[in-house]
Parts: sequence; C-alpha cells; structure tokens
Amino acid sequence: MLIDAIERPPSLVEKVCQKLAAQIRERSSLPSDEWLPTERDLAASMGVSRSVVREATKRLEQQGLLEIRQGLGIRAVDRLHKPLNGSLELLIPNQTQRLRQLIELRTMLEPELAALAAADCTPAQAIELRQVHEQLVNATSFADRVHADMNFHRTIAKLAGNQIAELVLNSLSELLQAGLKLGYQRAREDNPIKQHATLLEAITRRDPKAAKRAMLSHLRTAATDLGFEPR
Repeated sequence: MLIDAIERPPSLVEKVCQKLAAQIRERSSLPSDEWLPTERDLAASMGVSRSVVREATKRLEQQGLLEIRQGLGIRAVDRLHKPLNGSLELLIPNQTQRLRQLIELRTMLEPELAALAAADCTPAQAIELRQVHEQLVNATSFADRVHADMNFHRTIAKLAGNQIAELVLNSLSELLQAGLKLGYQRAREDNPIKQHATLLEAITRRDPKAAKRAMLSHLRTAATDLGFEPR
C-alpha cells in the first residue's frame, strides 16, 4: 500500500525566495543590474529577520538571479536571455536569416497568445494593456517607440498566462529589438500604432478570434517591412 507524502508548508526562507524571484521576473520593483535595498530594508519590508533574507538571497544567487558583492550589496541579474541570444548568433550567423526565422516563430506563437489574452481579459488587465499602448502613442524618439512596441507584445504574452511563452519572448529580446529597429525604419510611422490599437480593442472586448486575426495581420505587415514574403 502506497502512502502519499504529506505536503510541507513552505518555510519563511522559501517564501522570501518565491517573492523575490517573482519580483525579479516581473521587473516591477527589482530593477535589472541595479543595486537592491539593503538586507536590513528587505527584511523590514517583508516582515522577516535579516537571517531569513540572507539565506534567501544566497539561494537566489546560486540560481543565478542575484549577485551578492561584499561591501556593495545585492543586485538582480537578468541572465535568462543571454545564453539563448549567444547560441542563436553561433547557430545562425547571418542576421537576416535570424530575423526571418524570428518573424516566422512569432507568427506561429503570438496570434495564439493574443487569443488567450483576449479570452479572459479582466478590467485591470485591459487598463494595463491600454497604458502600455499609450507609451507607444506618446513616444517621441525612435528608441522609445521600439521599447514601447516590445513592451506591448511582452504584456500580451504575460496576459495570456503562459509563463514559458513569456520567457521565450523575453529570451529573444535582443533579436526582437534588432527586428523592430529595422522594421520601424521601413514602416509608415502610424502603422504600428494603428495595428496595436486594433489589437488592443480586440483583446479588451474579449474577442479571441479578432485578436488572433489582428496579431496575424500585424506580424505579416512586420514581415513585409523587413523585406520578407509571408509564408
């Protein structure tokens, strides 16, 4: 007779690890490659002892999420995407080929993510996506437009609720940025804003089919701007 193991509740150290790791992934309160609050301040904000924070940060350092430097402090380290970008450059040295394969991957993945995001879009999520869209509308520089465009697509992946898909897009951020820079140089200035607005409307009114169509149309236009024939 098999007896199921009794689940042990997470310890304080594990809870702090989970909270810090989640904040690092969200980048909402722990900036990448910048020094974090002191051990004392982290302990006070979380309502735990400094020894708990010390043990939790050591574990996260072992996982590659934090860097602890004696006399300087602790900082979040965004290493998740770097190995993949390096591998892609070795695997596909030609940037044009990398961009072509990236747009093909996005065409396979992102229309489904848009549909998932639309299926269960909450009022709070609708507000979040609308605010992200406003970043693109109000962007005044080329760099700001590229950043806002990337942020819009990452937000849709997050709202879709698939963490693996979100990680894949984040891992391809450098290649995605290169594609967006080239695409913006060739696209009509108002095209991305109009297409994002169509996507926003479909997702916020919870219309998965319309969201999927809008994303597919948007990515096909992006492929054309990059000089690729949609397949």
